[in-house]
Amino acid sequence: MAIPRNTAVLLLAHGSPDSVDEIPEFLLQVTGGRAVPEQVIEEVKHRYGLIGQSPLTCWTREQGDLLSRELRLPVYIGMRNWKPFIADAVRSMADAGTTRVIAICLAPQNSRTSVGLYRNVLNKEIESCARKDSCEVDFVEAWHDHPLLIKAFAEKLLSGWTVACREMKTRVPVIFSAHSVPQRTITDGDPYETQAKETGALVAREVLLEEHDWSFAFQSQGMSGGPWLGPTVEETILCLKAQGHQSVFVQPVGFLCDHVEVLYDIDIAFQQFAKAENIALYRAESLNGSSLLTAALADVVRSRLNDSQS
Repeated sequence: MAIPRNTAVLLLAHGSPDSVDEIPEFLLQVTGGRAVPEQVIEEVKHRYGLIGQSPLTCWTREQGDLLSRELRLPVYIGMRNWKPFIADAVRSMADAGTTRVIAICLAPQNSRTSVGLYRNVLNKEIESCARKDSCEVDFVEAWHDHPLLIKAFAEKLLSGWTVACREMKTRVPVIFSAHSVPQRTITDGDPYETQAKETGALVAREVLLEEHDWSFAFQSQGMSGGPWLGPTVEETILCLKAQGHQSVFVQPVGFLCDHVEVLYDIDIAFQQFAKAENIALYRAESLNGSSLLTAALADVVRSRLNDSQS
């Protein structure tokens, strides 16, 4: 397949501060400049302090490098809430003479609170770019059900779940999870809940889990007011305990790498909760630098290139 000249890939992600000291400025980016209560700032500082540093940016750069080598195309990364910002990536692509951008959000399920916001920022930055009329943006709305993505999650699930089952001498129930979003976004027709659960169901099918072997929960509910999508992981753990289970295995299928929602929310907060309930909690490794993840991203890009040439 001949790849058009001046084509590039842009990977979009949430972004994460490089140090605890940067958290107040980071949170202002997240809220769009709205003041953040001091207790929220201190709680986020506490969480980041416990894990040392979020590796999200490092893993995103690694994922971009792996994809670039696979495709032999320039791959840029842009973060919505921290450096390198989406605006930085747009300027770099413009300086390089890029005329076509295939943009992929590293959140496979489409939510207006994540993918939608990334797309809005990207469109705004492209519009403000001096070369906006000569740059075409092909934005990937969702890729939650891509077969290679499912295989990537399944590979990590089987590796860890087999060990858990052997240690517990039973079939440990699996909890698939994804980041929660405000309930109001779902009632307005957002596809996120459906797509997140579909990812989990496809992974379960890939590894031949029985229907009673797994459930789905939403994690990392926000600190803002109003109801957030559930059930929570904690509620699901209690439900499984009531059914007689003494262990659970968590796999977050809404995340593609380690960051605070994995390293703190699962590895610290959920572990502490489970221990208090006398439940053993296991977790699947994150995809991080998975070769299957690289293959999935590459296939998404190639399918867009093929569509443009047909």
